[in-house]
Amino acid sequence: MTATATRPAGSSAPTPEPAPPAKRPRRNLTGYWLLLPGALWLAVFFVVPFYSLLATSLYDPGGSVLEGYDMSWAFGNYVTAIQEYWRPLVRSLWYGAVATAICLVLGYVLAYAIAFKAGRWKNLMLILVIAPFFTSFLVRTLSWKLLLRDDGFVVDTLQFLHVLGADGRLLATPVAVIAGLVYNFLPFMVLPLYASIDKIDPRLVEAAGDLYARPFVGFFKVTWPLSLPGVVSGTLLTFIPAVGDYINAQLLGSPGQRMIGNVIQNLFTDAGDYPVAGALSVMLMLLILVLVLVYVRRAGTEELL
Repeated sequence: MTATATRPAGSSAPTPEPAPPAKRPRRNLTGYWLLLPGALWLAVFFVVPFYSLLATSLYDPGGSVLEGYDMSWAFGNYVTAIQEYWRPLVRSLWYGAVATAICLVLGYVLAYAIAFKAGRWKNLMLILVIAPFFTSFLVRTLSWKLLLRDDGFVVDTLQFLHVLGADGRLLATPVAVIAGLVYNFLPFMVLPLYASIDKIDPRLVEAAGDLYARPFVGFFKVTWPLSLPGVVSGTLLTFIPAVGDYINAQLLGSPGQRMIGNVIQNLFTDAGDYPVAGALSVMLMLLILVLVLVYVRRAGTEELL
């Protein structure tokens, strides 16, 4: 027989004392302190200059460098900039887009060859890709001016092959400007593409072949989608500086090939028209920002977003 304990009538169980509230863990501020140097750098060298540029674009157009400018919130500077300089702006976008497309084709082939075919020569080929950066940007562009001169080997060969006429030339043409852009910005395309393609497992490509996919189909079903992060990064790193470049158009082109960078440089340094130059600079930045956001939205990957 089992005895059971009975509680006396009228008695109540003791009420347990409430547990003390748990202390909130102290927020770790280490991450914020690590972000502080970068935030200060951006504030000093991006936010402040951008604010100054935005203010410049709204100066009274009736001022001058000697007499100074007054802040008059002259939004008409943007209308003037578009009306007078829309052609160089469109030309810059066109040159940048064509140069980026050519860099993508050439850079993808080169990056693919380095990643999958170079073998023990991989490091040497990467060094050769980076080697042009050891020389000044200006010197590299001037070398193209020597290569494409009217009495040079390239022009003589093209004339011999009847690609160019007897009085044909390459300098002071869009071909020369775009060629200079492609040469100077090609490494910006190759390196992101190589980093992306090199991570692709070759067994995935072999599996596509085992499933009876032709090489062309296997490339666009396996290799191309897996390399999209590099494609997006490379095109952005190439297109953005190519649109704003002015050295190639200055040295390899003529007034008929002026890009928007040449116009801004001339307005700031020679003409002294700071308001319109500032308006063009702000419009160029905002236009590139919009194009980049649209492009990343449509062609970006989850890894980038």
